[in-house]
Formats: sequence, structure tokens, C-alpha cells
Amino acid sequence: MDAVLFDMDGLLVDSEKIWFQVESEVMERLGSPWGVADQERLVGGSMTSTVAYMLKVSGADAHPDDVAAWMLAGMTGRLAEGVEMMPGAAELLASVRRAGVPTALVTSSARPIARACLKGIGEGNFDHVVTGDDVTRTKPHPEPYLTAARLLGVAAARCVALEDSPNGVASATAAGCRVVAVPSVVPIPAAPGRLVVESLRKVDVEALRTLAARHS
Repeated sequence: MDAVLFDMDGLLVDSEKIWFQVESEVMERLGSPWGVADQERLVGGSMTSTVAYMLKVSGADAHPDDVAAWMLAGMTGRLAEGVEMMPGAAELLASVRRAGVPTALVTSSARPIARACLKGIGEGNFDHVVTGDDVTRTKPHPEPYLTAARLLGVAAARCVALEDSPNGVASATAAGCRVVAVPSVVPIPAAPGRLVVESLRKVDVEALRTLAARHS
């Protein structure tokens, strides 16, 4: 295992509930309701795909850039009040860093949202940060994880990625990473090269090394 790659929303920080609140407010502004099923369709996706979906289901004639700005303002405003780490996240990050394993944050969120979250997560926990603004194609495309591996100077096949969404798992798997899935909103089935757990409390550095070695 040459590196550990972490997703952000729903994996390290308990932000999916904040996304739902902001999405609901923006959709109210667009004159349309928003439900759990809508969020499930978008979990782990990019701002661009979220805005496109909102405009499609609402039928509103708002400009996509305006909707994205509303989303961005809502998220950064709430995150500025502080972020809540997911159970076991801080402990796992600390243990990976103590073990001297290189790390990267790989998120579909825009850079300002990642920056707001990193104030609570600790930017020093990552050697590199890849956001939705840093790639041409976001999750589920493999580009985000391939970019992180390239920045770290390692092969993606020798990395373990931790994800909470089907989009994220698909991205990491397509890049060749071994994957630890901690489902947050949508269930994720077990598969070869993948460990599915209910919480990051169930994972330690040894478990990550074992997963990497078993499927190398």
C-alpha cells in the first residue's frame, strides 16, 4: 500500500445532511420540492450534475451559474460554522499519518467547499487535495483518483481509497484502487477488491494493508 486516498463528504465529514438542507432551500427558490430520493440520485456527484438535475426537475429558467452560486454560498456559509467529523474519521486519519503513509483528499466538491471542510478536518493530514475544480471529469469517472495517484507519484493500483457513495466507489475502482466503502446514503454491495464496513471505526491501518495485499 503506497497511499491512502480519502473522499470527503459523507466519509470524513458529516456533510450529506447539510447538502440536503441547502439543496432543499435552493429548490424552494426554484419553485419545486426536494426529497430523499433526489439526494440519493446525486450523492457523490459534482456541482455541475447537481445543478443540471435541479434545473431539469424544477423546469426553472434560472441560469446554471446562478444556481451553483446559491449552492456554494449555502454550503460555505453553513460549513463556516464548523464541521462534524464522521465516527472514527479523525482517529483513522491520525493513525495513517503516524504510519507514514502518503495521503490525498479526493472530492467532487468545489474547492471553496473543500477549503471550508479542511479547516475542521486539518489540511495538514493530506499531502495533496483534488477537488471537482481540479479535474475535467468528476466521479464516477476515474480521473479524480488517477490525478491523486499521479500527484503522489504512486500507482493507483497500489492505493486504497475510502468512499461512501456508489459514484465514488465506481471512480476509485475504475482507477484501479482497492476500496473501503462506508455507505452513508445509498447502499453499496460487497465486491472483489472492496471492503464494506458500517463505520470507519471498523477500519485501521492494518486492515487497509491487508486489503491492499490481498488484492495486489
